[in-house]
Amino acid sequence: MKIYVSCDMEGTAGVCSWSQCDPENRHEYPTFRRAMTREVAAAIEGAREGGATQIVVNDSHWSMRNLIPDELPDDGAVRLVTGAPKPWSMVEGLAQGTDAALFTGYHAKAGDAATLAHTFSDDIYRVAVNGVACSEALLNAALAGSYGVPVVLITGDRTIVQETLHHLPWAVGVAVKDAIGFSAADSLTPGAARLAIRNGAREAMGRMARARPFTFEPPLELTIETAAVEHADFMELLPGFARAGGRAVRAVPLDYPSLYASFVAATRIAGAANQPA
Repeated sequence: MKIYVSCDMEGTAGVCSWSQCDPENRHEYPTFRRAMTREVAAAIEGAREGGATQIVVNDSHWSMRNLIPDELPDDGAVRLVTGAPKPWSMVEGLAQGTDAALFTGYHAKAGDAATLAHTFSDDIYRVAVNGVACSEALLNAALAGSYGVPVVLITGDRTIVQETLHHLPWAVGVAVKDAIGFSAADSLTPGAARLAIRNGAREAMGRMARARPFTFEPPLELTIETAAVEHADFMELLPGFARAGGRAVRAVPLDYPSLYASFVAATRIAGAANQPA
């Protein structure tokens, strides 16, 4: 049984500050890099207890070089996808034939009153597909769904867990912390979080018979609202995008993989607007 893991860092237990998950911070980052890795290892252990035989892990945070390989299982059954940029970003390495996906360390979407809430980039204010406001988890789940792969586990802060379960009610959710503010949280200890994630992953494997891929029904419409006008200026330059307001662009891709690719490209080109003119 082949399982895919997409792992982020902001939703890791104890994380409440950008500095804790910024690779340039040599004081706090090493501690929370290890915490992220150990939560992923806990998910792997639970999945294997539930019957997983092959696991692909995609490091999906920041530079995408966060996981400590030596702290992951080392028996040849686990593959690690690492480094950036990746064409499919947080869902690189997911392929048809995968039985289920697990999302660990995820966080709330931009605009939510939750710790470190954002959607791919600080340049993004809101993303919607067919009018549904989307988090990274929902965007990624829909790409998995387009390949016929269901998401069966979501771990992170309570806000993203509850929101994801609203759309994916068959999945297991493990909330490792509650937001107090954007830069504060009431969190489980690392050990308690790992135990909960391991148990959750094992339970998720037992739900696979009733799990189903999450998809958006066509026709598809992608709307991106940006943090500033100049971000929309750059996004509008991409083929297939049209201006939909002072800080918004719109696209109507033919299928969901095209929509996802368009979104990733738009977020990357928007970053150019942050450079000095």
